[in-house]
Amino acid sequence: MSYFLVLSETHGGSVLSHYQRLRSEGRLCDVELVAGGGASFPAHRSLLACSSDYFWSLFQEHTHEFQARTLHLPALSDKGLQHILDFIYTSWLSLSISTLEDILEAACYLQVTCAIQLCSCYIANNLSPDNCCFFANVAARYGMDDALSATNLFIASRMGEFLAPGSGGGDQVGLLELNADSLRALLRAEEMSGVQELSLLSLLLDWLDRHKLTSVRSNLLLSNIRFALVPPKELTRLHAARPALQTPFVKSLVFKALEYHQQGPCQPLLQATQSTLRTSTAQVLLVGGGPEADHPEREVLTFNPQSRKFRSLTQLPHRIQHHCVCVLGNFLFVLGGEMVEVDESEKVTARVVTGQVWRYDPRFESWEVAAQMGERRVRFSCCVAEGVIHAIGGHGGSEGQKEVVLDSVETYDMQADCWRRGVALPLCVHGQACATHGTAIYISGGMHGDQQESSKEVYVLEFRGSQWEKRAPMSIARYGHQMATVRDRIYAFLGMHEPFCDIEQFDPAQNEWTRLRPLFHDRFCYGLVPLPPTQGGKVLLIGGRKWHNAQEVATPNVLEYDVESDSWREVCKLPKPLSGAQCALMHIPDPTEM
Repeated sequence: MSYFLVLSETHGGSVLSHYQRLRSEGRLCDVELVAGGGASFPAHRSLLACSSDYFWSLFQEHTHEFQARTLHLPALSDKGLQHILDFIYTSWLSLSISTLEDILEAACYLQVTCAIQLCSCYIANNLSPDNCCFFANVAARYGMDDALSATNLFIASRMGEFLAPGSGGGDQVGLLELNADSLRALLRAEEMSGVQELSLLSLLLDWLDRHKLTSVRSNLLLSNIRFALVPPKELTRLHAARPALQTPFVKSLVFKALEYHQQGPCQPLLQATQSTLRTSTAQVLLVGGGPEADHPEREVLTFNPQSRKFRSLTQLPHRIQHHCVCVLGNFLFVLGGEMVEVDESEKVTARVVTGQVWRYDPRFESWEVAAQMGERRVRFSCCVAEGVIHAIGGHGGSEGQKEVVLDSVETYDMQADCWRRGVALPLCVHGQACATHGTAIYISGGMHGDQQESSKEVYVLEFRGSQWEKRAPMSIARYGHQMATVRDRIYAFLGMHEPFCDIEQFDPAQNEWTRLRPLFHDRFCYGLVPLPPTQGGKVLLIGGRKWHNAQEVATPNVLEYDVESDSWREVCKLPKPLSGAQCALMHIPDPTEM
């Protein structure tokens, strides 16, 4: 015997509609609910029991209230009970900032879970700078975890705006009245753009002045402050003036941060959570270069690969070109190169090859002079292997009419703040490319000695190895090119004046090169950087120069190479044409979106 199971989409609503009509006419009501304010509401036991766990338990046969005609609910306000009854009878809930707490009080007391969920969604979907702290406190008070997480994330994303100068230090939006759970979540946030740690510490200290906590609870909150990101003078001043910073536990954190500030050159090796910027986004730094060849500018740009936005970060201490950059401990190091002097009319007056090294700290947006390399270097290569910076080969300036080509390698000893001799190259070379793979350093191409032809040769030095060893040569001789390691392969990109636009890939395990898809046009003097592994094995090629109508012209393109699909695409345009920039990845906070 066959049968059909069918569903009516209108039956449930029809039943509620009839219940509401019976309620409005006072028919068949078998219980009267009296709120704390004295207002009474006739209702139907059956519908209340089906809608509320509280009433379901209350109307059991063994309870005193089973036959009661009147139930007093003194804990509930008249407004709150009325709104919840309206929801039970209609499925509609009238939510606003003025009604939210009354409704939640009644919904939680009567265990009307559907109404609580609607309140949670209302909070998450209606956050603004004016109400976020109020909503956070309501969500914490009534145990709405999803709404609380949403409000905490919203507040963290706007903290730079709330704590900006002239904003009242967060008091205007209610940060000083924020509940402890939300404040602790904010202090643990990894992403908080535009926020100075000093402002965060000042906010917390003012909050602690209003909320008298035990030393243990106060210490738990203060332990989330990254004291090494607070300027040492301000940290010393606050430690002397604020009692909350003088407990033994917090004092140890403060002294550890002050000790970090005194380490100078060793700071990149001492990185921990206390000195880590509150940003998870790695951005591309474009260091040096300019729209014109041999006329570099001092501006350092950042490029966010996700938003595809450029902004100015800082100014280099000098105009430099043919330099190298690397990042260690989220400090930017700018090594050597050719310093270019210009007069008031922007005319180049001098070029000097240097061994100077500058270090940029994004925590305090400051430049410092690091130990100078033993030799001046230009058109050389550098890399970081096992936490050590290596400067390799290059030109060392001129002796009379002859340029000195180097075979030397230097390594930076940060603890001693000096450069030491590394394992020398088997030959003098300049214009070579460099990349690391595991613990090994690879160099390729360049010009050897005073030769005028590019090389295909590849050499490798294992970390702590005693000599450079040859590997399979590239299929194309290259000079002024660049290499990048992505996953377990090394990629060689275009150099200067190459007859082809091919790139190639090296497999260190097999010791062999493979030709890949070429670029559509020639490109040289560009910036190159591999993106983090989380972005799927991509390499950015930024700016550079190419030949156009028998002339070299700077380009404004940002190109992306996808190693998985072996394909190229244009990502976006630079603010202006740029060539000669060197690139590196660093964690730099984005400015606050106002």
